[in-house]
Amino acid sequence: MSLVVLLAVDQRMVTDVVARLHDETVPWTLERQRLARNLEELRLGGQRVLTATDEVSREDALFLVRILAAHPGMGEDPRTAALAAEVERFLVKPPAGRPVSAADLKAWEALSARLRLLADDLSVEGGQRVSAELDRMSAAVEQTRYKLLFNLVLDGAFLGSFLFILRRYLIQPLQRIHRVLTSLDARGPLPALSSAPMAEIHAVEEAIVRFHATLRENEDVRRKLERLATTDGLTGLANRRHFLGQAAEEMARARRYGRPITVGLADLDHFKQVNDRFGHAVGDHVLQSFATLVAETLRQTDRVGRYGGEEFAFIFPETTPEEALRLAGRLRERLAAAPPLLPDGSVLPVTVSIGLADATGRDLEESLAQADIALYQAKGSGRDRCVLASQDAGPDPQP
Repeated sequence: MSLVVLLAVDQRMVTDVVARLHDETVPWTLERQRLARNLEELRLGGQRVLTATDEVSREDALFLVRILAAHPGMGEDPRTAALAAEVERFLVKPPAGRPVSAADLKAWEALSARLRLLADDLSVEGGQRVSAELDRMSAAVEQTRYKLLFNLVLDGAFLGSFLFILRRYLIQPLQRIHRVLTSLDARGPLPALSSAPMAEIHAVEEAIVRFHATLRENEDVRRKLERLATTDGLTGLANRRHFLGQAAEEMARARRYGRPITVGLADLDHFKQVNDRFGHAVGDHVLQSFATLVAETLRQTDRVGRYGGEEFAFIFPETTPEEALRLAGRLRERLAAAPPLLPDGSVLPVTVSIGLADATGRDLEESLAQADIALYQAKGSGRDRCVLASQDAGPDPQP
């Protein structure tokens, strides 16, 4: 308590010095600087009067000298007032039209030196007064130096203790929470969280656990929605919209790099008779069996989708029409060798017709149209075969 009182007394001393500087010393010093500047302007004006080349310039310069000599600030100091009046009398003494003599110039040099000397004296006086006030302030500050040092030591110890507690119980838990939040992934496990002693931090950690659980639920929902939007619900293959998007990407990539690409359409033969004879449940089983066979037979880079009903669409990147024809033939042979097995244990022979078309350098719609023509040719020529569309193939009537 006594240290605070002593610091308050020293602060009062410094405040008094600052008040004197603000209210008295600084304005007085500024006035001295202003007088010194006016004396310098007066000296320069007198120089212009004596060196004027015509009467008009001389009168203009003399007018400025008279204004400066009559300035109210000149009268605040007897020295500046007397010297300004002397300069004015000297400059108006030569009659108009008479040239300035050497004696006039010599006398002006003496007056000019006095003006410069007085201006310097005024500047020095202002600086000396400010310096004296600053010395008194320095003495007052020096008295508080060791008191403040001791006070700073106490404050430093308190602040260090406070920062240690703050870092251990608040900052470090928040940093751990930040690391957990930045690494939080709905597809991965929740990073480890240490139990914090502060109730607020513990509540945040519990909220992160709940948030991660919500993220995982949302991710599961998103995956299900994405699967519903892109996958055919019966066969598990890409639906028509998603397949067309994949095919457009593959076509653009092939066009960009100048690579071969082939498209195809497949249709299960006499599928309507399967539905009519055995029911739609068996028909669905046949479609699922064929989709499984397609996924096992084709390459990972090939794209396949259910195009509609019993029709399927293919796209073979980096594949010439002849290579695609061999792939399609292998698929047809595997279907013939492993027909769908019905739930009652019986085997239902099923065949497939496939039409292929070279899509290199063409757009997707045109290529699928060519593949469709080839498919109808396969149907019309007896089914259970693969047909490659010719380059100049046109639309054929449906069989």
